[in-house]
Amino acid sequence: MASSGPDLLLHNAQVYTVDERTPTAGAFVVRNGRFVAVGSTPDMTDTHPDLPRIDVGGRTVIPGLIDSHAHLEKLGLSLCRADLTGTPSPAAVVDRLLNFEANRNLSPETWLRGHGWDQNEWSPPRFPTRDRLDEAFPERPVWLIRTDIHAGWANTAALEATVGLDRLRNMDAPNGGRIHRDASGCPTGILIDAAMGLVADHIPPPTASERDRALTAALEHTARHGITGLHDAGVDHSSIRRFQRRIEEDRFPLRVYAMINGRGDTFDHFCEKGPLHHPSGRLNVDSVKFFADGALGSRGAALLDDYADDPGNHGLLLHDEEGFRHNVLAAIECGFQVNTHAIGDRATRMVLDAYEDARRQSSRPIRRPRIEHAQVVHPKDRARFGDLGVIASVQPGFALSDEPWVPDRLGPSRLTHAYTWKSLHDAGAPLAFGSDAPVDPVAPLRGFFAAVAPPNFGEQPNVPRHPPEQVNRATALHAYTLGAAYAAFQEDEIGSITPGKRADFAVLSDNIMTVPAPCLRDVEVVATYVDGSPIYTQADAFQV
Repeated sequence: MASSGPDLLLHNAQVYTVDERTPTAGAFVVRNGRFVAVGSTPDMTDTHPDLPRIDVGGRTVIPGLIDSHAHLEKLGLSLCRADLTGTPSPAAVVDRLLNFEANRNLSPETWLRGHGWDQNEWSPPRFPTRDRLDEAFPERPVWLIRTDIHAGWANTAALEATVGLDRLRNMDAPNGGRIHRDASGCPTGILIDAAMGLVADHIPPPTASERDRALTAALEHTARHGITGLHDAGVDHSSIRRFQRRIEEDRFPLRVYAMINGRGDTFDHFCEKGPLHHPSGRLNVDSVKFFADGALGSRGAALLDDYADDPGNHGLLLHDEEGFRHNVLAAIECGFQVNTHAIGDRATRMVLDAYEDARRQSSRPIRRPRIEHAQVVHPKDRARFGDLGVIASVQPGFALSDEPWVPDRLGPSRLTHAYTWKSLHDAGAPLAFGSDAPVDPVAPLRGFFAAVAPPNFGEQPNVPRHPPEQVNRATALHAYTLGAAYAAFQEDEIGSITPGKRADFAVLSDNIMTVPAPCLRDVEVVATYVDGSPIYTQADAFQV
């Protein structure tokens, strides 16, 4: 069982509390894992003379950062597989895979797995084919997940070991998926969205020890980035049980708000038994996540109009409207919060319509519904977020990652409909910021920079949005802390440095509220605390 940390007095700090009653402070006191007093350094040291002290040397302290949309176990597994992020070509992908294989001493039957390739970073920016992989790996099955987790790249050995190449050649794509084919109709090895299951569902699953190592890697990784809470966007019962075991073993230094992955056995179990709120505060299961569409990078996001760079294609809806509304109503009747992945403007409109319809039809109130990503929102739909109380759970870092190619996908006029965080906020939508890791780096300070920095300065790339969509730093910090806590019904327990709340906080190397925008990318996390206990500390960070 996770235990409360030691009593302490942290002082000589620039504390941003995200509590409007006391926005800034110089010190605070923690007892039994909770904040009990916040104020100036002289006041706190005078009134609590006997407490152990931590002198942070004038550094900035903020509430523990909360990633409102990530995939914890997928992050861990990606950290244990071939990292393909930043590869400039298919040939570079193959080189990295060969290096990974050589250093891991894989048995002949072991699948070679990787994550992070992005054809938009290549020249020309087009999807690869299985031929590239077959040359290097004629016998070992290879399965590589695109950076957005909405496309997979398989070699021939992987196709033959699962769906079968001849069968794949002659079959129609499943609903909500696409099978890429060459001019002769032969599958290229690229499978989009629902079609990925033709391979992925038949790959030998990771062993229990592999999952445990991956989870450990993910927890260490999030702690180094100041993350004390994470909304896990799509889990099943086995993951929940794994989290529970780690909590009981006191090996789970993170607060997870778990979203059940759609309809199924896990949905039915918690619908019948009710939500799970672990007494440690480290695990809550109180919501369900649905998918409305795919992703922009693989042209699977459902748009109202065709892709500007692919006429005739306006993406994929993963459910028909009536079926999706039925799922939303079922979740509300079970008492779940409903959180839906919607990236394209067509998908976002369908979700808003379903939420509005549910308000009229459901016998139970709809509890803080969320749209995950809300990446392209038609201007006519922005006000509906505020009118319906829909939380915009968005990922500012996407604007940096998508910058090289998203103007071509959307076209100049529709580009102004994307990454509209300020417009959504001004329309009354509560903001919760996250990363979607491992789709994008699990780095809240990178997301903070993306949300607040001007679109053009120095040598930084041009952020693909018009200047009015920048939010101010207070809004960005709120969205990574108290806003994310609100999105998980946890604002009374975490999200700000407030007496009575759990003592989750991060110490930073510089002041993110005042440093020049270009310097934000140089700010590091010095230490991370959960319940008043350090879960990550740089060596010789400060005096204790």
